[in-house]
Amino acid sequence: MLLLSRIDKPALLRRVLELACAYSGRILSYTKMIGQLQDAGNTTTAARYLDLLAGAGLVAGLQKYNGGAVRRRASSPKLQVLNNALVTAQSGLGFNDIRGDPPRWGRLVESAAGAHLANAAASGGCELFYWRERNQEVDFVVRSGNCLAAVEVKSGRAARSPKGMAAFSSAHGSGAQATGGRRRDQHRNVPGNPGRRMAETPDIDDADQPLRLIDHR
Repeated sequence: MLLLSRIDKPALLRRVLELACAYSGRILSYTKMIGQLQDAGNTTTAARYLDLLAGAGLVAGLQKYNGGAVRRRASSPKLQVLNNALVTAQSGLGFNDIRGDPPRWGRLVESAAGAHLANAAASGGCELFYWRERNQEVDFVVRSGNCLAAVEVKSGRAARSPKGMAAFSSAHGSGAQATGGRRRDQHRNVPGNPGRRMAETPDIDDADQPLRLIDHR
């Protein structure tokens, strides 16, 4: 798709890619995105270039889950690389440097989980969103058919039950909840299990569990 598309501002395309890698796992409005770019264009162009980069398998802009397709499309995207190497290659930091910086490490762990889910979504096995209302947030929302799962990724020592999960479940009736962190995840009410097909990685140590995201130390 990228090779067959007309790119009027190649410098802007390159900067959108760099920005998406630098802010992977974070929500950034198109207006703020343009403000971060030196070769400023308009928000429509930035959105189009982000879609082209997603089609090339590089980065994606996750839309907010709101139950209505029109409102989802109008939301600010959550930037997500499809390969975490795009993040680490740009950082210029080694593993020990990143591992010793808890906030940076936490963002990298969330980005890795998001990349795994985003690739599953790109293959057509599910749809991937994020959710946020005021100060409540869920990292990822996975939808497969009639099944809906909320996913929260934690890399700290204490994997507390996030309030955003309960708020999302109350608002949208999520059938599955998974919290990934150092401790074993908690699951409940998992009919149909939309996450099982996506969870076939070495980081998952129990095939009977629907979704397990573990930060190994």
